[in-house]
Amino acid sequence: QQVQQQQQAMQQQRQQQGGQAMDPAAAQQFAMRAQMQQQQMAAYHMQTHHLAQQHQAQLRLFWQQQMAEIDTAADFKNHQLPLARIKKIMKSDEDVRMISSEAPVLFAKACEMFILELTLRSWIHSEENKRRTLQRNDIAAAITKTDIFDFLVDIVPRDDFKEEGMNAPRPGGGGGVGPGGPVGALGAGPGGDA
Repeated sequence: QQVQQQQQAMQQQRQQQGGQAMDPAAAQQFAMRAQMQQQQMAAYHMQTHHLAQQHQAQLRLFWQQQMAEIDTAADFKNHQLPLARIKKIMKSDEDVRMISSEAPVLFAKACEMFILELTLRSWIHSEENKRRTLQRNDIAAAITKTDIFDFLVDIVPRDDFKEEGMNAPRPGGGGGVGPGGPVGALGAGPGGDA
């Protein structure tokens, strides 16, 4: 295939030169340049693939840690988010009349896991762009690339930023790595891509 591509490239160059034949030294030099470019592209693709594998490993490790934490926790008394605020948000739905004491605790843990996964996916995007500061467009990219975050697409619109790679296909469906993403880890929600 490489030889075929080199021959096609040489043929195109000949046509550009008005059908004149290339001298053997120039043809060899041209072929070497074409081969070098192909090797560089192959190295780039291997590096990109390796980086994508590292990112998937990070996400798998994240969910393994989350599941281990859930398995070992006797209760979720230590939470990062205020339960009163979560309960207030839950009661903002006029159909909700009573809320058990366990419900806000579970919501707090689910919200924490959601924020952690979205942050990790956003951080991966910032690293891909060789930055050490998480930006709004990193969050938007993580949302765009991940199926389970589709419900956020209208909240964080794509039109507000211009960055390469935003129209890239979602790797492996882009769902959460754990059992069903952040919601599935608690036993509900759609399946992920683990």
